Amino acid sequence: MTATGTTETQKSSLEKSSPSLRQPESVMTLARMGSAFPTRISFMRSLIRRMRRENWRFERLRFDVDDEGFGTSVYAAHGPERTYSLVAFSHDLDPADRTDRVIATAWDATFNLFDGIPDDEDIQRLSANTPKQEAGRFHASELCLARANKSLRLFEHVVACLAEGQQPDIDTLASVGYLMRTTAVYGSGKFGCAPREKISDRAETIGPFQAEMLAVFLIRWFTIDLVEHVAKCRGGDNAVGLTPEIKRFLGIGNSTGLGMAPFIVKYPILVNNWVAAREHALLRVRSLKTATQDTIIEFGQNLHTVRQHIDEWSVADEIQTARIVVLREDLQRLTSEITNHQWEGNCPWDCLYKYGENNLTPEGQEILGSMILEPHGEMIDELADTMHSPVSPKLDPAMRLDMLRQLISQHYAWALEIDFDNPVAQQNYWYYSEDKLEPRFSDRYEVPGSELEMPLAIGRDVKKLVAVITSVAGEMTVAEFVMRNPEFRHIVRRVQTIATYPYGEIYDNLVGAEVRPIDLLRFKLAFFGASKFDPKSDRWTRITMYQGAPMPDEVPDIAFENWTFPVKPQVRS
Repeated sequence: MTATGTTETQKSSLEKSSPSLRQPESVMTLARMGSAFPTRISFMRSLIRRMRRENWRFERLRFDVDDEGFGTSVYAAHGPERTYSLVAFSHDLDPADRTDRVIATAWDATFNLFDGIPDDEDIQRLSANTPKQEAGRFHASELCLARANKSLRLFEHVVACLAEGQQPDIDTLASVGYLMRTTAVYGSGKFGCAPREKISDRAETIGPFQAEMLAVFLIRWFTIDLVEHVAKCRGGDNAVGLTPEIKRFLGIGNSTGLGMAPFIVKYPILVNNWVAAREHALLRVRSLKTATQDTIIEFGQNLHTVRQHIDEWSVADEIQTARIVVLREDLQRLTSEITNHQWEGNCPWDCLYKYGENNLTPEGQEILGSMILEPHGEMIDELADTMHSPVSPKLDPAMRLDMLRQLISQHYAWALEIDFDNPVAQQNYWYYSEDKLEPRFSDRYEVPGSELEMPLAIGRDVKKLVAVITSVAGEMTVAEFVMRNPEFRHIVRRVQTIATYPYGEIYDNLVGAEVRPIDLLRFKLAFFGASKFDPKSDRWTRITMYQGAPMPDEVPDIAFENWTFPVKPQVRS
C-alpha cells in the first residue's frame, strides 16, 4: 500500500514488518483513552448477537398506563434458559424536581430488571420502592435498578407529530437522538439488589455489564411504546405509529459523571481483559495476508457511513467540537488514501492501520481501528467472550523485592519520571461525597478533605514505594516487607497484578493539574458501545446508547448487524 507522500523505501519497510500488539504504555494513556470509539465487540453489540444467535423472544406482559403515560409496565426477554423482566414505573414529575444530577430524588421513570417474571406481589413491593431508588429496599430478585428523565422537547415533538398523523422531523430527532436518558443504571449488589456472584456463571450474563445492557435495551423499547401510546390517546384515529426506521434511530440517552471513573482503576484485571480483547482483535485483522473483495467493499461502505455519522455529530463543547472538525479532515484523508489504494501487498489491513498511525490524530486512528474490525466478525467476535474477569488481584508474598523493583522498572517508568514534589503534579484528589457516596474530584489546595482521598494516585504511590524499597535488601520477601510497611500492601499487589495484566493500568498521573476525568468516562462508555459523546464539562457527558440498533422484533434479522455508527434515516415520501 502506498500512503500519500510515502516513499518506495518506506513502503517496503512497512510491508516487511510484522504486525504486533499495540503496547499498553501507548494504548492506556488518558489522551488515547479519551479518543475511544465503540467496536463490534462492545458490550451492546455482543449482547444483541447473543440474543439473535439464541433466538430470544420479547414480550410486553403489562402496559397499565393512563392517557398521559403514567403507570406500570412489564417487558420480558425470554432466553433459552431464563427470562428477565423490565418492571417500569412512569411518573407525573413536578418540573421543580427535574434534574439529571445525582442529588435528584424523583424522575420521569424508574426501573428494575427482575430475575424471572414478577407476580402481583412483586410488582406491588417494587412500586413502593423503585421510585425511591437509593432510598428503597430491594431483594436479590432485582438485578438492576435504574431511572430516567424524558427529553421533554423531543418527547413532546414526537407526540404532537404522531397525534396529527405525521412522522417527526428527522433533523429534530437527530439533534437529541433519544426520548429518555438514564441518569443511573445500578447493578452488582447496590442497594440490596442481587450481587454479581448470583449471575456471574450464567452464559448470558457472564460478560461485563450484560444485565445492565439488557435493562437499557428494554428501557428503549418502553420509551417508544410510551410515546406512541400518549400520541394515540391524544390524536385518536388520526394518530400513527413511528416508522421502523425512526424507531431504530431513537436510542437511549445517558448522563454520566465521575461515578464511572474510579471503576477503571479499581478493577485492573477486568479492564485488561477488555482492552486485550480489542487489541488481539485488531492484531488478528492486521495479520491477514490479503484482503478479500467482500471485506474491501464492506469497509468502503462503512467508511461512507462513518463519515456521515461524524458529520451529524454536533456538540456545544468547544474542545470536542474542534476535535470533531479535525476528525472529519482525518476521514477525508483516509477516503483519499482508500481511493488510491490497490489493496495489494503483504498484510494490507496492517498497512492501512500504519497509514493511520502516521497520518491521523488519535481519534482518527481509533475510529479507523473500529472500521477495520467491522468486516471481520467471523474471526474476532469470539473475543467478546474473554472480556469478563473470573479472578481478582492477589498478593504474591513469596516474591523478592529485587523482582518487585524489576517489575516497577518495566511497567512504571512513566511514574518514576513525575516530580510529585511539584504541587501541580498533585493538584487534584478523588474522594467520596458524604451525601450520595458518589466519587468526586476536587482541587487539593482549594477544597478541604484531601485526608479522605481515594487511592487512585497510582503513580505517586509507586514512587513512594520505590523510595522505601531502594534501601531494603533485595532478598527480603514481599511478605516481610508488607508486614513492616502495611500501608504499601495495596500498591505492591497492584504492581504484581499489572505484570500479568499490563492493559489494566492507566499510564498517566490521575491527580495532576491537566487531568480531564471525561477521558476515563469516554474510555469506559466506548466499551459499552455508546456513541455521540456530548461533554457538558470535563467531568460529565451525555451519550446515546442503542441508537441505530434493531428493535426487539428485528433482533433475528442479520441485516441489522452493523449499527455502531448510526446515521439519520431516509425520510419516506
